[in-house]
Amino acid sequence: MIKRIVSTLLALVAVLSLAGCGYNSMQQQEEEVFAAWGNLEAALQRRADLIPNLVQTVKGAAAHEKDTLQAVVEARAKATQTRISPDMLGDKQALARFQAAQGGLSSALSRLMVVVERYPQIKANQNFLGLQHQLEGTENRIAVARKRYNDAVKAFNFSIRKFPNSLTNSVVLHLERKEFYQADPAARNAPEVDFGASS
Repeated sequence: MIKRIVSTLLALVAVLSLAGCGYNSMQQQEEEVFAAWGNLEAALQRRADLIPNLVQTVKGAAAHEKDTLQAVVEARAKATQTRISPDMLGDKQALARFQAAQGGLSSALSRLMVVVERYPQIKANQNFLGLQHQLEGTENRIAVARKRYNDAVKAFNFSIRKFPNSLTNSVVLHLERKEFYQADPAARNAPEVDFGASS
């Protein structure tokens, strides 16, 4: 009888200590990082899906801008081929490669929009205007998804470092910190617009 009471009390203490050690909350926060990453990837994929139609619309009116159009197509291909799985979110180099590919696509799109400024017939094209509007909305979604991902990473990284979670993590879970999605360094420089160029 006494053994049963003691073992019941020990089991109760063990359960209560697990509740306060962060075992479940750290795993929940890691899942939130993975979900935020999935949402960011979905927004990036939406942008990639819009690009072929955008390129075709511009190509019809500005076929001689072949180099700019080709740069967008190549950047899209590289961005869609560079993948990162949730278990690689702690790998700084893998995330840097992914971000570089996405940054290359953003840069190529910026150059394309600068080129479009020289062609009033493209800017007046309803198809182009619709695609441009969708692209702007998608860029906003990407910015929001990137912020939410970084917020989830911040909460998770702090969670695995604070006590007593850090003890539980080092002994039981072995969860690794996740990397933040950094802003593209090239995004700090606005694309140059040359209004002196004649078409």
